[in-house]
Amino acid sequence: MRKNFILGLLAAAFCAFVGSAAMAQQPANFAGGGAETCLKCHNDTKVNPILQTPHAMKGDKHTPFGQQGCESCHGASAQHVASRSNKPEVIFKGANISPVEERNQICLSCHQSGARINWQGSQHASNDAACTNCHQVHVHKDPVLIKQTQAEKCFTCHAEQRSQIFRFSHHPIREGKVGCSDCHNPHGSAGPKLLKEVTVNEVCYNCHAEKRGPLAWEHQPVRENCLTCHNPHGSNQPRLLIQRAPYLCQECHTNSSHQAAPQSGQQLPGKTGFNGALSTNFRAFARGCVNCHSQIHGSNSPGGMWFTR
Repeated sequence: MRKNFILGLLAAAFCAFVGSAAMAQQPANFAGGGAETCLKCHNDTKVNPILQTPHAMKGDKHTPFGQQGCESCHGASAQHVASRSNKPEVIFKGANISPVEERNQICLSCHQSGARINWQGSQHASNDAACTNCHQVHVHKDPVLIKQTQAEKCFTCHAEQRSQIFRFSHHPIREGKVGCSDCHNPHGSAGPKLLKEVTVNEVCYNCHAEKRGPLAWEHQPVRENCLTCHNPHGSNQPRLLIQRAPYLCQECHTNSSHQAAPQSGQQLPGKTGFNGALSTNFRAFARGCVNCHSQIHGSNSPGGMWFTR
């Protein structure tokens, strides 16, 4: 019996020691009580969905709820709990919103690596874009992470690209089959225009691998930059072309051996109409050079130097 009494004293002393250590680790300016303390006032449909997200996994010490709960992101709020006149340290939305640097620092304290590693110095960071300008935390699924709704968030700033996807020829962005992040990394990139790859062509080859090569006969503008001929966000010409063929081709091939420039009235030689007069060759006019030069992206045929069939 005496042994049990001594063991009970030791257990009580151990619990008291652990409790005091825990209180020592808990800063005095934190409210304590976790999310339950905050939900006494903020129990509404704008806040509650966060409880169904990975941020609310208490079993994972790397999550906000595995640490100080709501205060992990909004800062120590003991004074705010005591009186509503005292605002939390970090406010993400509303009239008293915190500076962009403070808000982003909260997010980057966990989300610094991976796709966000190039955030510092990126175009969005340089333009004082905050993480919460695009992302929503208190929702079951962030709309910007869903391919079908992602573009609408990007288009709040990129209005020109919004208009382009409604053109005749476009990538299926508004159909929800392609998202902006399939080509761009909004958190920063080593390539131009926040592209996921270092060059434009490498981005295009992720889907259009048949254009990559290596090819025995290469069309130099194709190898240099796909944007020489195509507008990836949308065009009123077929196949996202920036201009209708043959006019697009004739921007470079002005002295073609065909001597076929429809805008100047020239025709292919040897074609005659009534009374021996030269007539317009409709293979060049209106139909485009690719009617014959169908392998315009390059050819592996031994006789493919002219990119013909």
